[in-house]
Amino acid sequence: MKLREFIISEAIVANVKATDRDGAIRELVTSLSTAGSLPADAVDEVVAALIKREQNGSTGFGKGVAVPHAKHPKVKQMAGTVGRSEAGIDFAALDHQPVYSIVLLLSPENQPQQHLQAMNIVFSNLQKDMFRKFLRQSTTREAIVDLFDEADQGK
Repeated sequence: MKLREFIISEAIVANVKATDRDGAIRELVTSLSTAGSLPADAVDEVVAALIKREQNGSTGFGKGVAVPHAKHPKVKQMAGTVGRSEAGIDFAALDHQPVYSIVLLLSPENQPQQHLQAMNIVFSNLQKDMFRKFLRQSTTREAIVDLFDEADQGK
C-alpha cells in the first residue's frame, strides 16, 4: 500500500488556519468532505469520534507530528489528508512539543486490516527525520503531494 492510495490530494491543507487541536481536526475533516471523500452530513459525527479518540490518548506522538485517526460507519472508503501548521498546535503530544504536521486518517469500520496497513505506511514515513523535515517545510499542496510521491517511490 502507498500513501497516495488513501491520501486525498485535493483535501491537503498546506496552511492550517486553526490554532487548536479540535479546530485543526474539524478543518481537515471538512476538507475531506469538500473534496468528496466524506458526506457533508457526516462531518460533525466524524469530528466527534476523532476528538473522543484524542481524549482517550493523544495521537501526537512527538517530533512535531500527530496522526488523528478513526474508524466510522459513515466512512465508506478509506481517506486521509495532511495538514501543516506554521505556528504549531498543542495536541498534548507525548514530548509536550507543538505539532506542525497532522496526518488524518478515516477508515470504514469493516476494514480494520486496511486501516492498520495505512497507519503502518504513515508511521514508517513519519519515523524518517528527512520526511518530517520536508513535510514541515512544504508550503503548498503540490509540494506535499510531491513529497508523498517520492516516499511512495522509496526515495
